[in-house]
Amino acid sequence: MLRSQPPVTLWAVPFFAGSIALEIFLLGRTRRAGRVKGYEWRDAMASISMGIVSLVVGIGLAAAGLALSLVAWRFRVGDLGTGVTAWVVALVAWDFSYYWNHRAGHRIRLLWANHVQHHSSERYNLSTALRQPVTSVNELAFFPVLCVFGLRPPIVFVAGGINLVYQFWIHTEAVGRLPRPVEFVFNSPSHHRVHHGSNREYLDRNYGGILILWDRLFQTFEAEVAPVRYGLVHDIKTTNLLVIAGHEYLALTRAVKATPGIGGKVLRLVMPPGWEPARAQVVGAPVTR
Repeated sequence: MLRSQPPVTLWAVPFFAGSIALEIFLLGRTRRAGRVKGYEWRDAMASISMGIVSLVVGIGLAAAGLALSLVAWRFRVGDLGTGVTAWVVALVAWDFSYYWNHRAGHRIRLLWANHVQHHSSERYNLSTALRQPVTSVNELAFFPVLCVFGLRPPIVFVAGGINLVYQFWIHTEAVGRLPRPVEFVFNSPSHHRVHHGSNREYLDRNYGGILILWDRLFQTFEAEVAPVRYGLVHDIKTTNLLVIAGHEYLALTRAVKATPGIGGKVLRLVMPPGWEPARAQVVGAPVTR
């Protein structure tokens, strides 16, 4: 999944636009042959619009993240400086943190209400990469802590931007499988297609950002075998931005209200999507899993 890092995102806008144009050209013949879904313009415009809104909101989130990072820096246990070691550690540490942030976004329903926005498209192309959540405040809890371990705030933010840009290009059906050594170490279009699949065997798999090694290490890896069905288990069938951004928050609110007991309500928030109380199958509104 991409995140709001406004400076790097702004620099990358020409790359994003050029890549989308190239992908549309490359997918033309393949789509006519029926092998990929390609672009649907209303869906693509919804994704791009979500990206623009996320960028605007992300400016505020980036400012808050920087402020928290500067506070965290005061409590650092060391200083890795600005050399090669610092950059390598920052890139790996950010990617490791991203794995767990991303995994939490799938396994905690309150966080899923945010992340589901990115998964709501039934298409898979570079415009889908821009369909970013507009409520990603959970990132503020994950990444400033890297500064405590001696990574300077500017390096942490640039590392996040690199992670962001890397994940853009893997949202495509125009690229098949890469050489096996590359696919073993790095996230790829094939691996990330699995992540966007609503096939039962593909749910909650392949969380990695740049490195797929985390998924192999923590046993969340799944190879692309069966054709991927993109989108949600229960698709929302809309390009309305308000519905895309808020549908799962609304469903979660209804489910919490319908769940008896304070403990049950808290569990409704923190348990995975689709969880129901053991003693009573209480349903507020269908979860868009």
